[in-house]
Amino acid sequence: MTGRSFVPQVLPMRQRAEIIHRLLKRRLTEVLPGAMREAGIDCWLILCQEDNLDPVYTTMIPMDTWCPILQILVFLDHGDRVEGINISGTNTHDLYGRPYAGQSEGEQWTRLIRIIEAYDPQRIGINIGEVQWAAGGLTHNLYRQLTARLPTRYLERLVSAEPLAIRWLTTLTDDDLLMYEHVCAVAHAVIAECYNRQSIIPGQTSIDDLPWTYWQRCANLGFTMAFKPYFRSIRSPAMRERFGTEDRVIRPGDLIHCDVGLQYLRFNSDHQQLAYVLRPGETDAPTGLVRLLAEANRLQDIYLDEFRAGLTGNELLANVLNRAHSGGISQPRLYSHSVGLFLHEPGPLIGLPWEQERCPGRGDETLALNSCFTMELSVTASVPEWDGEEVRCPVEEVVAFTEAGCRALDGRQTGLYLI
Repeated sequence: MTGRSFVPQVLPMRQRAEIIHRLLKRRLTEVLPGAMREAGIDCWLILCQEDNLDPVYTTMIPMDTWCPILQILVFLDHGDRVEGINISGTNTHDLYGRPYAGQSEGEQWTRLIRIIEAYDPQRIGINIGEVQWAAGGLTHNLYRQLTARLPTRYLERLVSAEPLAIRWLTTLTDDDLLMYEHVCAVAHAVIAECYNRQSIIPGQTSIDDLPWTYWQRCANLGFTMAFKPYFRSIRSPAMRERFGTEDRVIRPGDLIHCDVGLQYLRFNSDHQQLAYVLRPGETDAPTGLVRLLAEANRLQDIYLDEFRAGLTGNELLANVLNRAHSGGISQPRLYSHSVGLFLHEPGPLIGLPWEQERCPGRGDETLALNSCFTMELSVTASVPEWDGEEVRCPVEEVVAFTEAGCRALDGRQTGLYLI
């Protein structure tokens, strides 16, 4: 994949809401029961407030709804099915039972306690995670309110739902992966729109213009940012000497690097790709830069091949780097992370730019099937055409790990964009 000449069809808001509802309904049926049983939790409580929604809660409600005041979701494992109950003024359509649709907090708490007493759960999961921020959405205020109202015998049954939240948030269905591939195709196309002569006039456009170009295009398409878009130019020593280190204008001979991501259909994209601005008479980038990207592709091949269910992020990091070093990869670095409904959480962390041995906590999480990651890594090598200067080549693509192995969603960059 070296670029696109058009943006794939972007869905209107009504269709986005319909798709999100369909995907969520399938996940509640296929993912949630197994997640609860693996965690040994027969009752999961998700409590939050209107303007401070629990991260997990945001993945469990329709797109076309409003969440006023106190939010209470209850999930009960009946063995043959998991029952979802919404005790709030939020319209969750046909996703959950709704015994009370009002907004009186006193009545909401009363209904919750009645449900708990009738079901008599043995392990009540609440979102008080310690390792993954996405699993720690229960506020201290609501925790105090809950414990003040629960009958005493249930207080000792409260447990952290962190393992459950991680499993719920990382595991994607086949339908999820299909739509995520569409999201990545759109995300790649928006990058391609930034990397062409319609967006860049060499000698006039500034590198500082490109984040706004990307941001505005996403806004026009109805996307929010996964994070603030970032672009930078990488130059040869001769170019730096000629124009100075403070020059921000994009010029022929520049290598441009982006780190950008958007949110669409609740999925996050996260990509780093490279473009080269041709000099007059050039038809391709300098051979040294072409080889540098090819070296990064070699490291990607190793990364994709080393995924095994049950490995921790730290183990995968060591396996990839050991194989890369033995294969003569030039200065490999790996700083990969889970991605999907959230940008950096809640699955295993696979290295950090400043840590290439072990990441305690998040790096000890294990790889699970049907989850997604960023294949975020870099190599560094000398470029003969740039007086032998060492240049770091960072690349990043979204990948899916399934029973068939690990693959890039919507391909990966194997050739530089040429401007």
